[in-house]
Amino acid sequence: MDALKQIAQASMKADAPVVNVGDTVKVHVLITEGDKSRIQVFEGTVIAKKHGGISETFTVRRVAHGCGIERVFPVHSPAVAKVEVVRNGKVRRAKLYYLRDRVGKAAKVKEAIR
Repeated sequence: MDALKQIAQASMKADAPVVNVGDTVKVHVLITEGDKSRIQVFEGTVIAKKHGGISETFTVRRVAHGCGIERVFPVHSPAVAKVEVVRNGKVRRAKLYYLRDRVGKAAKVKEAIR
């Protein structure tokens, strides 16, 4: 079991992004199409964080053209190039799944003053 923990520790990022639920973030993702690769930015609100350690993930939600899009990003994935925090959100829940049912301004998260 210790060997598995050592492998997990070795593959974890040293500069793992610190994101909190409710934050609006820009996630820079490495997209590979054929032999070409590029960086694509996905901006949205963090609605959930799950697990811990090497398998830690966070879910980002955005609304594009009236359709809600959610993507789950592993924190320690090499495909996630960079995570920028645009603004900090003030929330009182660990999971913001209720935002899926909200439309327009009701789907916004208040900004935390820090």
